[in-house]
Amino acid sequence: MTVELRVLRYDPERDATPHEERYTVEAGPMDRVLDLLHKVKYEQDGTLTFRRSCAHGVCGSDAMLINGRNRLACKIRVDQLGGKKITVAPLPGLPVMKDLVVDMEGFFAKFRSVQPFLQNDSMPPERERRQSARDRARYDDTTKCILCAACTTSCPSFWARPEYVGPAAIVNAHRFIFDSRDDAADERLEILADKDGVWRCRTIFNCVDACPRDIHITQAILEVSSAITGRRV
Repeated sequence: MTVELRVLRYDPERDATPHEERYTVEAGPMDRVLDLLHKVKYEQDGTLTFRRSCAHGVCGSDAMLINGRNRLACKIRVDQLGGKKITVAPLPGLPVMKDLVVDMEGFFAKFRSVQPFLQNDSMPPERERRQSARDRARYDDTTKCILCAACTTSCPSFWARPEYVGPAAIVNAHRFIFDSRDDAADERLEILADKDGVWRCRTIFNCVDACPRDIHITQAILEVSSAITGRRV
């Protein structure tokens, strides 16, 4: 079938504002949006710029706005979009560097701010720090995050206040807050108790819809906020 791919483009060296360019490509129903972008770049316009790496939904580098919803270009097929016109734009809410490439530094700074690593100053055991299957299951869901930023950039609270730490950072904090081997839960809860922490969430569920790993993001945020309030009682 013939598909019209509409791409929002921006080159800071030439453009004052973003503009739409349209490309006609031949595609099968099982082709992914990433395949279409490759066809444009390799066969029609080599200046088209976008991120991608593994192309299997693991690295998270090709998140973008596809037909008005944040998705991974490598996971969304033509037949899932239900039409012969596909629009592609960069993730909303982040500075655009060029075409579909956004500046992720602010996003990763918030990720780093919640101390997303295991902290335990006790004497390490001879082998590993053991954990029961039940304790491991407590935070299993939030280990799936691939830091694609689809959730954070789909959040109206983040659009309205970019200082909001965002759902991705909270999800990654959750992963360690509820890890029985970690000793820094109180520090992370203090960080997230800030006015731009968990209290900015309005449970709009855009993040849940956008997540390519089907993480229960709002549930994780609720569990973190409950831990904060429980800690203060």
